Amino acid sequence: MTNNLTNKVAYITGGSKGIGFGIAKTLLANGMKVAISSRTLQGAKQAADLLSTDTSMVLAIESEVSSLSSEIKAVKAVIDHFGKLDVLVANAGVGHFAPIDSLTAEQWKETIDTNLTGVFNSVKASIDSLKQTEGYIITVASLAGTNFFESASAYNASKFGLVGFTQAIMLDLRKYGIKVTTIMPGSVATHFNNHVPNDADAWKIQPEDIGQLVEDLLKMNPRTLPSKIEVRPSKPGK
Repeated sequence: MTNNLTNKVAYITGGSKGIGFGIAKTLLANGMKVAISSRTLQGAKQAADLLSTDTSMVLAIESEVSSLSSEIKAVKAVIDHFGKLDVLVANAGVGHFAPIDSLTAEQWKETIDTNLTGVFNSVKASIDSLKQTEGYIITVASLAGTNFFESASAYNASKFGLVGFTQAIMLDLRKYGIKVTTIMPGSVATHFNNHVPNDADAWKIQPEDIGQLVEDLLKMNPRTLPSKIEVRPSKPGK
């Protein structure tokens, strides 16, 4: 990446709301072209229309990150529409929180398949294109990837795994000129886990703050790579 992001192309999984939407909005403001995915095409299109009505700048994609074939199809759609891929932001995620004695096998599987295997699928689908552009992979993990807490066995496992996966592929891909960073946010004002953002969330990190962080990473001198970033609210909530 360089300080000039104009006409760079980003694919953001889970980009229809929350952190992904905030990142997409920030990158568009920097002249980048963005593709955002959602599990439904309607959700992706509604978000894309809010971002921009210019289809030369925004692409809506239906994709299920837990499916490698779906992510391969999504990346192909990005290449067919924009001609290249410079940045993958692997953001899609889910959360099921319950004690281990009541956590279901289905909840465990969806959490791991989306938060961990889903990122593997997005990365695998993007690797060849990112080698060509010497691009950037950014995964959105969580402080839950380093701090375990009660009733979060599935979520902790997925995010601990994601942090380890991201740091390992960072070492794998440096030789190709691909930069890799994981961002580990604390409390963010999003729709995560069926939460509806409201005024009481003012103390939390806002999605546009994560967008600014992604912008800063992409604009950083290429000789320097912040490979793992923890970010949390400046003050705890009351």
